[in-house]
Amino acid sequence: MKMQISYILKGCVVMSMDTLKVKIIKKAWEDADFKARLLADPRSALKQDFGIEVPEGIELSVLAETPAHYALVIPPQPEELDQLKSTGVQPQISWN
Repeated sequence: MKMQISYILKGCVVMSMDTLKVKIIKKAWEDADFKARLLADPRSALKQDFGIEVPEGIELSVLAETPAHYALVIPPQPEELDQLKSTGVQPQISWN
C-alpha cells in the first residue's frame, strides 16, 4: 500500500510530492548555486527557481546527504495532515 500526497500550494500548482522532490533534487545535482541557496534558505530558493511559495507556518528543512551521512525522514501520519489545512496547504491523499 503506497500513500501519495499531492499539495495545492499558492498559485494552484498541483504536483505529487514525489515528483516535486525529484525535480528539486535533479536541479540541486546539476546546479551548485541552487543547491547552496536551497541549503541556506529553502523558502527563497524554491520561490526563485520553481515559483513555489511555501506558506507561512510551514517549517522547511533541507539536508544534504553524503556517502557517510544519511537522513531518515518519518512523514506525518495521515491524521496529522489535517493540521496543514490551517496553513494554506491543502493535502490530498490517495492510497494505492
